Amino acid sequence: MAEKKNTLESVREWVVEHKLRTVGCLWLSGITGSIAYNWSQPNMKTSVKIIHARLHAQALTLAALAGAAVVEYYDHKSGAKAERVAKFLQPTAPHPHKE
Repeated sequence: MAEKKNTLESVREWVVEHKLRTVGCLWLSGITGSIAYNWSQPNMKTSVKIIHARLHAQALTLAALAGAAVVEYYDHKSGAKAERVAKFLQPTAPHPHKE
């Protein structure tokens, strides 16, 4: 019987497989949360609220990219990435060529 993976391991595997989607979702949630927070501040101009939201989302995106780089480095060092790539590199029967 295969071992059941815990939730954290399942999430980590999904993030490894979908790095760009993860960064995009973090950016979208960051800018949404920042806009929601900034709109609750009554003494700010709208342009300043949008600029602050963009800066917060940008900082969150940089943090997510740094996290993705750490995950990539860990996978490279542990050999997990090589195992994922190896399944696509298995030799197959040669293709017949017309002469």
